[in-house]
Amino acid sequence: MANNGGQGSGQGFSQVALNERILNSMSRRSIAAHPWHDLEIGPGAPSIFNCVVEIAKGSKVKYELDKNSGLIKIDRVLYSSVVYPHNYGFIPRTLCEDSDPMDVLVLMQEPVISGCFLRARAIGLMPMIDQGEMDDKIIAVCADDPEFCHYKDIKELPPHRLAEIRRFFEDYKKNENKEVVVNDFLPAEAAVKAIKHSMDLYASYIVENLSR
Repeated sequence: MANNGGQGSGQGFSQVALNERILNSMSRRSIAAHPWHDLEIGPGAPSIFNCVVEIAKGSKVKYELDKNSGLIKIDRVLYSSVVYPHNYGFIPRTLCEDSDPMDVLVLMQEPVISGCFLRARAIGLMPMIDQGEMDDKIIAVCADDPEFCHYKDIKELPPHRLAEIRRFFEDYKKNENKEVVVNDFLPAEAAVKAIKHSMDLYASYIVENLSR
């Protein structure tokens, strides 16, 4: 009886302690890191940089960053019968003319989970016009994937892989009656220049908002 009572008392104390921890965590106001603003772009930028993955290779779901909360949200399911050919995301601490961070398509062997980040190397730029507005994409490789890390420029990729990438972006909005035009791919030098420009825009944006 004494032993059973002791065990019961211990279990009750543990339950009370657990409840207190839950209540304390609920009452504390915590601020989660924002992947766009809080994640460093990386010391090797603009050539090698951190990339936050929004959409995994093979997905038909269009995930994207919710800029207010920093969470990854579902924007839509693609209307066309296509899937993302490679992992897709954005470069932290960059800003483009459309007020979004710089988009990047990362070539690597495996799909990865939405919301993670990885190191990528810019190898090219895909100039794109989406419904009449510039929406350029950086083409990159995962810097830590042994199958892809040796690529330094987009011209080194097999032509068919580039054709697949082009075709995906030309087709993925067709069933929404939206026009996308993909122009000729540009080399790594153009991609690095575009990233540097987006880094400068972001820095100017931060300075401007801090001065208000």
